[in-house]
Amino acid sequence: QVQLVESGGGSVQAGGSLRLSCVASGAAFSRVCMAWFRQGPGEEREAVASVYPTTSRARLVDAAKGRFAVSVDHARNRLFFEMNSLKAEDAGTYYCAAARGMSEFTCLGRLSPRDFGVWGQGTQVTVS
Repeated sequence: QVQLVESGGGSVQAGGSLRLSCVASGAAFSRVCMAWFRQGPGEEREAVASVYPTTSRARLVDAAKGRFAVSVDHARNRLFFEMNSLKAEDAGTYYCAAARGMSEFTCLGRLSPRDFGVWGQGTQVTVS
């Protein structure tokens, strides 16, 4: 059973940076899609970035391009989400999620929370 634990959230001023981390235990990063979702108050949970660890290919939504980056540390089964030039609209709870058996093609496309069966507890990001 895969378990995900996020860390690294916090409160920053607009223009600041945060680095989120997600540790996966219980299974290796193989044939799995990993993603970061954001959920603002009263909003639907939406995918911000995804990565297929087997190839390390990643996708960011348009609002994140040029500011955010997602990477994988295979040795430590850890997923990172580097967020720079943060804006007020980036605030929310960020969740790490895993979908086992998902193809790379699907992983790097438009994703829904329904596509993912394993979730972390979330980490809060506040931008003032």
